[in-house]
Amino acid sequence: MSIPNLDKTDRAILNLLQADGSMTYKEIAGKVGKSMTSVVERIRFLKCNHYIKRTVALIDIEKVRPLMVAFPHIQLKEHSQENILDFKKRMSTYAEVMECFHLTGHFDFMIKIVLPDMVGYNEFMTTNIASLPYVGAIQSFLVLSETKHETAYLL
Repeated sequence: MSIPNLDKTDRAILNLLQADGSMTYKEIAGKVGKSMTSVVERIRFLKCNHYIKRTVALIDIEKVRPLMVAFPHIQLKEHSQENILDFKKRMSTYAEVMECFHLTGHFDFMIKIVLPDMVGYNEFMTTNIASLPYVGAIQSFLVLSETKHETAYLL
């Protein structure tokens, strides 16, 4: 499956940056066999056209502070466009919500929440999710351990 508007070099650059976003233009140019000027222009194109959303540092959070990860599944009572949009908007405002997915199937949303402990999780869910008038059922899945965590997409 090819990516629209991207050639082999663009995909190679994206793969390299996904593996190490701190690579210099010179390092990337050497690995893809292109001039540094060409690489700078291609990365500028990739950023301007939102193929690259942002560049971040991935930290080992367990070395920084304790945490609890949960994946609550949320079912709405009514599936109006207004309720769906409101839920998405609210979830995007909470720092505790790391990811939010609108789903098919029995549940309407799955969110990834990271908090220090179960007390914080309960308070967050009670105050910010269960209190919404259009939220019906909530089923929580708590993470016991993480076996794999990747951020790079296979291109």
